[in-house]
Formats: sequence, C-alpha cells, structure tokens
Amino acid sequence: MKILLDEGVPKTIQKRLSKLSISNVEDMGWRGIKNGALLDLMTGQFQILVTTDKNLSFQQNLEKRQISVVILPTNDVPSVIELLPQIEQAIAAISPGEFKQLP
Repeated sequence: MKILLDEGVPKTIQKRLSKLSISNVEDMGWRGIKNGALLDLMTGQFQILVTTDKNLSFQQNLEKRQISVVILPTNDVPSVIELLPQIEQAIAAISPGEFKQLP
C-alpha cells in the first residue's frame, strides 16, 4: 500500500512510520497541484492520501478513483506526533473510496 502526504502535512509522519511506503507531494514534483488533479495523478500509483484539508470530503468523489483519504485535524508537529498511533490505525483500516477524519 502506497501513501502520499499532501502539502502541509508534516514529514515527520514519513520519518516516524518508515515501515510504510510513504511519499510526499514534493518528492513527486506535484507541489501546487489542486485536489482533483492531485487525486487523478495518484490513481494507480497511491492508495491513500493523508491531508489536513477538511473540505476535501465535500469536494471530491473517491469511489471512481479507488483512493482513500485520511484527514488530520492539524498540521502542528507535536500534535501530529501524538496522533501517529491513530494515523497508523486509520491507514490500516481504511477502505478504498473512504474518507477517515481523525478527531
């Protein structure tokens, strides 16, 4: 399972969950690409997007793309570090086409 970190998501996730296959938009050269186009680019390459964009679930339909999205409540690094176990659980349990917003 390949995971993509959206812009603004702390790279500490990539470093601390190193056993997972995680890239970020900067690594892919996709910085500045808007949501719909980003999801289209992800299709076939990544299965999960981790983002802080709380509006994404209202703007995009994932079913056609077979991509899942984990939405973080913040991009504050200490808060994200505390959420790492929940992020890992969400990644393990999410289904294609599903949005999972962490509290």
